[in-house]
Parts: sequence; C-alpha cells; structure tokens
Amino acid sequence: MNLPSGSGALRPGVRLVWALVAAFAVTPAWAATEVPVWHTLKGHNAEAFQDLIKAYNRSQSDVKVVARAFDTPEALDKALGAAAQSKNLPALAQIGDSHTLEDVARRSYVQPFHVLQKSSAMKNTRWFVSSDNAFVHDAKGQLMAFPYMLEIPVMYYNQDAFKKANLAPAVPQRTWMELQGQLVTMANNGSRQCPLTSDLPVSINLENLAAVNNQFYASADNGLKAKGLPSFSFDSTYVRHLSLMISWVRSQIMVRPDAGMHSIERFSKGECAVLMSSSSHIGEFNGQRKLNYAVSGLPYYPEVTRKPGNPFVSGSGLWVMKTPKPVTDATAAFLGWLSQPEQASRWYQQTGFLPLTQAAFDATPASYYAKLGQWRDLVAVYSGKAVLTAQGFRIHNYPAIRSRFQQILDSALSGQQPAVTALNMASTEANKLVRQR
Repeated sequence: MNLPSGSGALRPGVRLVWALVAAFAVTPAWAATEVPVWHTLKGHNAEAFQDLIKAYNRSQSDVKVVARAFDTPEALDKALGAAAQSKNLPALAQIGDSHTLEDVARRSYVQPFHVLQKSSAMKNTRWFVSSDNAFVHDAKGQLMAFPYMLEIPVMYYNQDAFKKANLAPAVPQRTWMELQGQLVTMANNGSRQCPLTSDLPVSINLENLAAVNNQFYASADNGLKAKGLPSFSFDSTYVRHLSLMISWVRSQIMVRPDAGMHSIERFSKGECAVLMSSSSHIGEFNGQRKLNYAVSGLPYYPEVTRKPGNPFVSGSGLWVMKTPKPVTDATAAFLGWLSQPEQASRWYQQTGFLPLTQAAFDATPASYYAKLGQWRDLVAVYSGKAVLTAQGFRIHNYPAIRSRFQQILDSALSGQQPAVTALNMASTEANKLVRQR
C-alpha cells in the first residue's frame, strides 16, 4: 500500500486497514486440528501422559491434542455412548479389553487401529507385545487398539522390610509356601501391620493362578478356540490356594485384598512389606524417595509346574473413533509421534506399562533396571511367542463374571465360607453368565 506523499499521522480509516493487515500476518490461515483424547489415568501416570501431550503440542502447530480425564472406565463408557448419539466423538478413548474384545470392536463408532496403522507412518512399526497375545489383538493377530496402557501383575517388595527381618537374600521366594515362611518372619520382625496385601484379588488368586502355573483358566483353550463356549472348573489347585489365602488373612500375615487404592498407598508409604499389583505403579513408586523397593514375579506351586509361567497381559488401549478425515489424519500423526523411540521409551520408564515398541525397550538403558529386581526379565518375555496357556483369554460377559468372582472371593477371605464352597459357587455362576446374551 502506498501512502500519499507528505502524509503525517495516518487517518482513522488507514489505521484500521493496517491493523487488519498486521492481524492477518500473524494469525494462521486455519486453526490447528483438534484431537480430543479421553482417558481414565490417575495420579502419576495421568501427569506423565499430560506432559507428553504438552510436548507434542509444542513440537508442531498443525495438531492440538486435548485430554479429558474420567474418574472411572464406566463414566468414560457412558460418555462415549452419549457422544456417539450426538455425533461429537473424541478422536481416541482409553478402553479396557475386559477379555471381551469383540464387544468393543462391534461398536459402530469404533475403527480398528490396524486399519489406521496401515495407512500411516506407523505401518512398519514393530510393536513390543507379540501378536499371538490375545489382549487387544484379534484372531488374526491384528491390533484393534493402540497398545499404550498394557500391564502385567507383579510382586513388589520393600527391601528394607526384608533386611529388618534379617532375611537374606532380601528378596521374596517365588513359591507360595516359601513365601509364607518369609511373611511370618517379617510379621514377627517389624511388619506386623501389613506383611502382604494386594488390590487384585481376582487376577492374583484366579486368573493368574492358572497362567503362572502354566494351566488353562477356562476350557476351549481359555475361550480362544473358534468352537465351543468356554467354561470354568476350579480344581484342587484353586481349592488349596484359596484355603491358604484364607489362613493367611486369619493369621494376619496378609491384609485382606482391597480393590481400591488403599493397598497401593500403604505400600508407597512403606507400611507393607509385599504388594501384589499391576506393573503400572512402577513410575509412581520410583518417585517415592524413602521407598526402597524392587520387583519380582508372582509366586507359583512347584507341585503343579516345574518353572513359573507368565501372567496374562491386561490393562487398556487407546481405541480410535470414527471421525472426519482431517481429525483421523491428525490422530495418526499424534500416535505416530508417541510411537517414536524417544517418546515410547520415556512412557515405559515413567509408568511401568509394557513397552509400546521393540525400539522403546531397546532404547531403555541398563541403569533404569538397576534397582528394579527382575523387572527387565519379566518384561522381555512378552516380545516373544507366548505359550498357549499365557496367550490370554476371551470370555463373553467377563466383566460381570469378574465382578461376581470378586464378591465371592471377598466373602471367602472374610471367613464367611470355605474355599471349596466359594469356588463351586464361582464356577456355577460364571458358567451361567457365559451363556447369557
């Protein structure tokens, strides 16, 4: 624009034109594509995820990821249903597999992750967890969700509590009966209030009692066979084990399992010697300066198996919703960034979720594992082919079954019924629920 010669102060109209020119010069022609992500992460892990989102948003200007946290998976699921009705879906949602993968995959507003992967920069990514693992994989081994929050149950132990009880070496035994002897010793030498606790009663005492002892959890190869409905039949190993757990609660070497966060908080504060829980607490525990802890595998029965097997993978993934193409493309860009070794390795080390990719596992230095006991070995096996009993399980109506199992176990561990009665009831009711439509 040429100003008239000899002009002094700009006239009001000219000043307005220049202001508009300046505004357009610094404002993008279009806003960044928004990628809403819904999740149920808590505490430390939620903060770690939010930090990654902030880093991604700073790294470029085309995509803006916006996270929304929900208190429970049920609250998120309810909101998803409403969002589908109003056609205002998020781009990504954290949903647990719940061992009923098809129930999620059949939703009209969900698209399989492997479809998005094939049309993006992630198509050649080497994911860490083997494709023969049934968790978030379909029958063909294809990923149905971005495998971001996968976890396994482990045994955490407070090394100071073991040393205080003069247990050498200061590590828990891997057999249930030898562990019992250690718990008695610790109860008598400083850990009386809480020798052992857990927040996963069904996972530890039913599901993974099978997997770690290299046994099937349900018939029809844990429900993975194409033909035949799976069923439950809890044999003498389960009766023996639950009877042992009842005796541990009665003799106060185990605090009755609590499905809430109380057990996690007690171990984090150093009040409990041993905790059986999800690996996803590793990052939180690493942040506790006064907690001298390490990680071991779950116990097993040598009378049942010569060497312990691997527990089932559990947790959740980020499921991709059906959204307009610009949002879908932006979602793929964000997930591709999370998959890069630097970000994926950071997530693994900061949380305790299983590595997202093989590159993330390979990029993790030996120093990270220095104080974590068996953690590296416990993780490494999941990149290889899983034995049939540890590939996972697929059971219709399993959320309702698990809820009932938890009620029955709580009743038994409270001393209200013997192990054999509780387990007979559990199998009978579960087999009815499997057949409910």
